[in-house]
Amino acid sequence: MNVEIVSRALAMGVGATLVMDGWLLLLQRLGVPVANFALLGRWLGHLFQGTWLRGGPAKARAIKGEAVLGWTAHYATGIAFAASLILIKGVEWARAPTFIPALVMGSVTVLAPLFVLQPAMGAGVASSKTAAPLLNSVKSLANHAVFGVGLYLAAVVSA
Repeated sequence: MNVEIVSRALAMGVGATLVMDGWLLLLQRLGVPVANFALLGRWLGHLFQGTWLRGGPAKARAIKGEAVLGWTAHYATGIAFAASLILIKGVEWARAPTFIPALVMGSVTVLAPLFVLQPAMGAGVASSKTAAPLLNSVKSLANHAVFGVGLYLAAVVSA
């Protein structure tokens, strides 16, 4: 990868993740439950120690530095998704971004929580083990669509 792709992926990934985090903060202030990235860090910490958590990290012992690990993973994932968009659409897209590819990419990223993180957190595939699976899945899609908007905004700012 060249320096331009890496720098654009960093700017877009961090920017888009900040937009998503702003959205999540707004939801939280409105009383809507949002993701706890410390639990992501706890899950990863146990995974790095060779322990697969059955039933999710909420029931597992805390890991030193889990919040930092979780937030770092959250931002690293945003950067990886931004890099994927640049690699799919080309650096030319990042130089003159358009909205639809960013929104589509953001929306597609919902597959990661629905099929990887939610099961790992004990919520089941697409929140199937929760009281409101459809609502939780729609909330996840909305959050990731906001990430897509953030991809576009960050690409425009960094173009």
